Amino acid sequence: MRDLFAKCGKEGGYFSRFRMMRDRYFALPIIEGMPGTHMTFKGRKVIQWAINNYLGLVDRPELIEVAREAAAKWGVGAPMGSRFMTGNTERHTELERRLAKFSDKESAILFNYGYLGVIGTVTSMIGKDDVIVIDKLAHASMMDAAFSTRQFIPFRHNDLESLERALKRASRLHEGGVLVVVEGVYGMTGDLADLPGIIELKNKYGARLFVDDAHGFGTMGKGGGGTGFHYGVQDSIDIYFGTFAKAFAAIGGFSSARDDVVEYIRFNARTQIFAKSLPMVVVEVLLKAMDIVESEPELVEKLWENTRKLQDGLRELGFDLGNTASPVTPVYIPTSDIETGIRFIHKMRDEKGIFISGVMYPVIPKGVLLARMIPTAAHTDEDIEETLKAFREVRDEMGLL
Repeated sequence: MRDLFAKCGKEGGYFSRFRMMRDRYFALPIIEGMPGTHMTFKGRKVIQWAINNYLGLVDRPELIEVAREAAAKWGVGAPMGSRFMTGNTERHTELERRLAKFSDKESAILFNYGYLGVIGTVTSMIGKDDVIVIDKLAHASMMDAAFSTRQFIPFRHNDLESLERALKRASRLHEGGVLVVVEGVYGMTGDLADLPGIIELKNKYGARLFVDDAHGFGTMGKGGGGTGFHYGVQDSIDIYFGTFAKAFAAIGGFSSARDDVVEYIRFNARTQIFAKSLPMVVVEVLLKAMDIVESEPELVEKLWENTRKLQDGLRELGFDLGNTASPVTPVYIPTSDIETGIRFIHKMRDEKGIFISGVMYPVIPKGVLLARMIPTAAHTDEDIEETLKAFREVRDEMGLL
């Protein structure tokens, strides 16, 4: 029998290159200060483009004050226990009512984390005869849900012909129901699921549709209602999932759907049944955040204004942004080797004061660095201009394009 821990001192597993060198620059970097457009990295002030603060709510004084008041009233952990036992409150149910209305569904259920909400929702719906049909580029939480059921069929990313083949196969091989699982906005690439086409196919084959709209909730469509509203197909999404860690400056998530479907999830989602209730501090902050989003539509408008300025500027400099149709801004940097990608990130952060995240092989194919950027409503024209200047200078210094 081999020692289970033997692998820990060797190459292998995720990001082994950085693990073996005990990296804390690309993995687990320490970024100091209030999360926002300007933070401190390695003692230097940087313009921050790597945090999911789409509407700029994280430092809103109203939210900070609500958190203080809630902590003073209930403590930092209340309510104690699971929602099923001792952790339910009228404020939790009020938040669920607000979320259902916001997403134009009959009912909603809260989850403590988006990741566990996806897993809990999807796995609760899949019985022994059912099957998941899932986009190959779906988020890790959705893939983990599919893997745990061992009953899934993948299809090529946003490929309707591939999806139809998968649906035909599902109908042929499985006697139960079919759940099509996609993202609304794909968080790495920024492109949108072809929801109208997917909905047409799922209706044709009698399937149901789950949309994880983590990056679309609060950013896409009128008032930030989501990607379903962007396309005008929200009523055809069977289970809509949103998270609070992107546009709503908090943590947790929710599923919304027909009332009986939500009630079924509530009584069968193990990741929530056996978890402590979402703390009152978070619930109160979320209720206040919803007030802000609903009363200040200009936040979404400003987000998109900044998104267009940043993306148009990068394209004018010759950078490839792929097929993004959302605020998610992937910048594909051609690189001959990993060291070139590492040098690009170092120059942007350490020399130019621009903090961006970089993703390289083996997460994406060799020969390219994906510099993923998140514009927010809080960024200024000066932030964007300085960032574009830095991209231009590093492009020329490194001869990238």
